Amino acid sequence: MNTTALIRPAWTPATIALMVIGFMVFWPLGLAMLAYIIWGDRLEGFKRDANRATDGIFAGCRRGADKAHRWGHGSARTGNVAFDDWREKELERLAEERKKLDEMLEEFDNYARELRRAKDQDEFDRFMANRNKSTAPTTTAKGKGKGTNLLDEA
Repeated sequence: MNTTALIRPAWTPATIALMVIGFMVFWPLGLAMLAYIIWGDRLEGFKRDANRATDGIFAGCRRGADKAHRWGHGSARTGNVAFDDWREKELERLAEERKKLDEMLEEFDNYARELRRAKDQDEFDRFMANRNKSTAPTTTAKGKGKGTNLLDEA
C-alpha cells in the first residue's frame, strides 16, 4: 500500500475533510468514510479472504462441470486416451503449482504484515523517546540563586 497517498486509511486532513463533507451531504457517506479511516488497513486482508472463499465455492462448481464433461456431457474427452491422461496429469500439476503459489503468497503477506508492524513499532518507540526527551525538565540553578525551570522563564 502506498503510504504517501492523499486518501489512505489514516487520520489525515484530507480524509477528515471528506468525512465531514460526507456527513454534511448524506450521513451514510460520512459514516462510510469514518469506517474506511478506522478499518481501511484491514481491507486488503478482507478482500483476499473473500476472494479465497469465492474461489473455493466456484472451484467446486468447476470440478462438478469437469466431471460432467468427462461423463459425456461435453467435449472434454478427445477420444485419444494417451492425450487425455497426459492432459489430466498436466492439469493436476498446474493445480499443485497454483496451490504452492497461493501458499507462497500467504507467507509473503504475513511477512509484509510483520515488517509493517515492526516499522510502526520502531516509529512509535522513536516518537516516545523524542517525546520523553522534550518533556524532561531542564533547570538553570547556578546563575540565578534559586532553581528555576527554563520553561517558566519564557
